[in-house]
Amino acid sequence: MARLPVLVIALFFSAAFVGRCRVEAAFWDTSYFTWGARQSSVFNNGNDVQLVLDKISGSAFQTKSAYLFGSIEMLIKLVPGNSAGTVTAYYLSSTGSKHDEIDFEFLGNVSGQPYIIHTNIFAQGVGNREQQFYPWFDPSANFHNYTIFWNPTEVVWYVDSIPIRVFRNYQSQGVGYPNEQGMKVYASLWNADNWATRGGLVKTDWQFAPFVAQFRNFQSRACKWYGTGSIWQCAAKTPANWYTSPAYGQLSSAQLGQMKWVRSNYMIYDYCKDTKRFNWNMPPECSKPQY
Repeated sequence: MARLPVLVIALFFSAAFVGRCRVEAAFWDTSYFTWGARQSSVFNNGNDVQLVLDKISGSAFQTKSAYLFGSIEMLIKLVPGNSAGTVTAYYLSSTGSKHDEIDFEFLGNVSGQPYIIHTNIFAQGVGNREQQFYPWFDPSANFHNYTIFWNPTEVVWYVDSIPIRVFRNYQSQGVGYPNEQGMKVYASLWNADNWATRGGLVKTDWQFAPFVAQFRNFQSRACKWYGTGSIWQCAAKTPANWYTSPAYGQLSSAQLGQMKWVRSNYMIYDYCKDTKRFNWNMPPECSKPQY
């Protein structure tokens, strides 16, 4: 009989591990449209979602569950052709004025000009941490994988398994970090021609509407949020919380090489180098190592 509690505990952690690593691909099981459902569509047995922007409305969906730590990933094929003025967004966010948020946003451009991959992070409502990149491929020609990974140590943005950015946890030194709020996954396609392309100089050309972005095979390997008790549960170093393994505390030397290549060749904006914007009073994390 003494073995029974041990067996029950083992089964509990086994079930929790399977639940957190399950591929959540079927749209209606995991997500729902928040606006623009009339022109959006779900097909391929719920694995594919099509968001549409026309002159009347954009469209968006979000997950039913919120998460704290782990990874979320999506295959995305962006609006082809003249996408100037449009923004396709894919991000994690909590709610409220002191929300946490981790962003991928894809800023459209005129035909023949590259998209901009826009990244940002908010902690307790404080953002202004933008970094931007040109893609090294045509993101509208095929599907590409975009992954957000975060654990108690760091946040990493990946494109096709290549890390492009890291934000480390310096909360003990006064830098906010998204580790105390569950965040849902959001995706949207909308008109932002007041700022998206060349600072708003290039407007959306509606003769090319409707604009279509496609999403495929959403996967979540993350700790589900069930309230404030999840703060310690999701951060605990247990087998179920695979992302707390020391292997995920720092990028490997090969990953660092990949990221250096991207940042050296395709990075076009880094808030930590924008001294004019901050009047030389730079955010504190800018003077600390991130990777």
